[in-house]
Amino acid sequence: MIIKILGTGCAKCNTLENKVKEVVAKNSINAEILKVSELKDIMSYGIMMTPGLVINEKVVSFGNIPKDDQILNWIKGGN
Repeated sequence: MIIKILGTGCAKCNTLENKVKEVVAKNSINAEILKVSELKDIMSYGIMMTPGLVINEKVVSFGNIPKDDQILNWIKGGN
């Protein structure tokens, strides 16, 4: 599983990255977490606001910081 955090390094982007790392570690999930910070790469996902959260190349969230349980639900394949 590949999880990408889309953001240029703002506080919200860093917060989301830390939350995702915590959720993955706490639930023993095998995932690679990547930070995408190049603007052209972020724009290729079609989001208008950061931070963005992409799981296995599917954008699941952008413009906010989701709650831990929602992040876990997305990682496990829920909606």
